[in-house]
Amino acid sequence: MNTAIRNITLALASAAVLSACATTGGSYTYSDASGNQTQQQNKTGRNAAIGAGLGVLAGLLSGDSATERRQHAMVGAGIGALGGAAIGQYQDRQERALRERTANTGIEVDRQGDNITLSLPDGITFDFNKTTLKPQFYGALNGVASTLSEYNQTMIEVVGHTDSIGTDAVNDRISKERADAVANYLRGQGVQSARIETLGAGKRYPIADNNTDAGRAANRRVEIRVVPFTGT
Repeated sequence: MNTAIRNITLALASAAVLSACATTGGSYTYSDASGNQTQQQNKTGRNAAIGAGLGVLAGLLSGDSATERRQHAMVGAGIGALGGAAIGQYQDRQERALRERTANTGIEVDRQGDNITLSLPDGITFDFNKTTLKPQFYGALNGVASTLSEYNQTMIEVVGHTDSIGTDAVNDRISKERADAVANYLRGQGVQSARIETLGAGKRYPIADNNTDAGRAANRRVEIRVVPFTGT
């Protein structure tokens, strides 16, 4: 088994353990925009699960060959690297812009260190079991694309996720095709292709309980991870 395949295998195995450990918390109730109460997983556990999943996915998308490929492509495209205190300040501005331009769209913005993650819920992004973007979601993605184009000193990782229903093969295909659909839309709006990498994670990284309708809906998502380009 070559090094790349071995690293991916180890990352997937680690993710399974981390996700299992992180999702054993209780639940809490909140009201959605319509005032309906919904049971959700304990926030601490949910955040831990997100962190675990993103950490492993970062490894899958940022291995030696993937990182080097994107870095060379970005340098070739004339994109400069960030460094030092400028990284945090740059991401502060980009986070504010993303929050403003995605307000009331259903897109969730999460900041962890210098990395920003956008979560695009399945219900407003794709029809059930489909991989074509809903036209009514174009406006929300336009706001994302314009921000990513403006703040172009970042690498973009687009990852599709599914719930636990169905076979691994089907879920892997759907999640990858959905990630590709989002990535292609961003490219079509002017985001440089050299910055973008996609992955279909299938059902491997749940952020909620797959035993409930609400949990499965939360797990069906596409995440856009925005990582500063440091040139190293």
